Amino acid sequence: MKKGTRMKKIASLLLAAALLLSVPVSCGGKNDDLLENVRKKGKLTIAMEGTWAPWTYHDESDKLVGFDVEIGQYIADSIGVEADFVEGEWDGLFAGMDAGLYDLVINGVDSTPERAEKYDFSEPYAYIHTVLVTHKDNTDITSFEDLKGKTTANSIGSTYMELGEKYGATVKGVDSLGETMQMVMAGRVDATLNAEVSVLDYMKEQPDAAIKIVASTEEANQVVIPMRKGKNSDSLRAAVNEAIAKMREDGTLSALSEKYFGSDITNP
Repeated sequence: MKKGTRMKKIASLLLAAALLLSVPVSCGGKNDDLLENVRKKGKLTIAMEGTWAPWTYHDESDKLVGFDVEIGQYIADSIGVEADFVEGEWDGLFAGMDAGLYDLVINGVDSTPERAEKYDFSEPYAYIHTVLVTHKDNTDITSFEDLKGKTTANSIGSTYMELGEKYGATVKGVDSLGETMQMVMAGRVDATLNAEVSVLDYMKEQPDAAIKIVASTEEANQVVIPMRKGKNSDSLRAAVNEAIAKMREDGTLSALSEKYFGSDITNP
C-alpha cells in the first residue's frame, strides 16, 4: 500500500472517530483561539488530497510535494511551528476541519459564496480558470451549455461538481485527477471540469492522453485557504495572511508558481 493511500485511510478513521464523538480533536475547545491552540500543539495541521498535481501530489519517491505543500510549509515556518500534513479524500477535508481535526485546508480551494457562509478565508494567493475537458474525438460537447443531460467525473463537493450540475450534468464521484482523466478517455463519462493549470500539467506529463480542452470560464476563480469561522479564528487568519503577504513581497509566491505551473498564477 502506498504511503498516500495509507495516510488517507488513517485520516478517514480519525475523521470517523471525531465525528462519532462530536468533539474537536484539538488542543482546547471550539471557542479557544485557534492560533494559540496551534502554538500549544507546536504544529499546524493542514489537510489536502495529495492526489492533485501540481497542487498536492507524491513524487517518484512517494514524497508529498506540490505548490500547496510548500505554501503550507512556509505558513507553518512563519508561525514558528511544525507543518503536519494529513491527506484525505476531498469530501472529507472540510468535515475533518469542522470536527477540529485540521487547522487549515490547503488544496487549491476556490472562494465561493456558499463556502464563505461557513468558513473564514485567507486573502487569495492564486487565480485559476476552470476548463471543460472531453475525449479528443468527442464532437457533442463544445461549451458548458452542452453538458445538459451528460455525465461528468469530479470530486464530490468540489466547485467543479457544482458547476457541472449547474449546467445539467450528472456527476460521478472520483478520488484523483488521474482517475478522472481515465474515465473520460474510457468513455465512462462524457467530460470533466477542473483547474486549467492542473489539466495542462496532466497533458504535459501524459502527452498521448486522448483528451482535449473545449471550453474555459471567462473569469478566474480566487484560490484561498479556509479555516473554521468565528472570532477565535481571527488571529490564525491574520497569521496566514501575513505569511502570504511575505511570500508576495519576497518573491516566494511567484517563484513557487513558476516552479509548479510554469507560469505565475498568483496575481489577478
